Amino acid sequence: MPTCYIETPLGCAKIVGDEKGISSLTIVGTQKNRSEIIASELEDCVEQVEAYFSNQLTQFNLTLNPHGAAFQKMVWRELQTVPYGTTMSYRELSKKIGNVKAIRAIANANAKNPIWIIVPCHRIIGSNGSLTGYASGLHRKQWLLNHESKYKQESLF
Repeated sequence: MPTCYIETPLGCAKIVGDEKGISSLTIVGTQKNRSEIIASELEDCVEQVEAYFSNQLTQFNLTLNPHGAAFQKMVWRELQTVPYGTTMSYRELSKKIGNVKAIRAIANANAKNPIWIIVPCHRIIGSNGSLTGYASGLHRKQWLLNHESKYKQESLF
């Protein structure tokens, strides 16, 4: 499956996808050079991720094809409705999904999200406003929330 690496402010991002859509975007622990050749299936994703990090994009418009169970995919689709620059608690997300007793299952699906940033699991926080788990580390989650809050602050004026 076509794969590429790009540099981001959070570290090296690995993007995987094909003609059916993007299946994975993760920050990898190892340093990689930017891919010299970007497969045509990944070009739009690379452009949009770079635009996101340079404050030129607040909503992704990509075909996604994550691998996961039906419930996980439902949670990941719902995550995409959380607006840029905002956060939502796991409890609020469970209400949107229509199952307030599914908080643990939703948190588990959130943790297994394979398409970081584009499927914005970083926007989900604890009910008390605390930052909770993020597969790439809470420091990256905080960075993403700060990055997006700049837009919210600037849009007020």
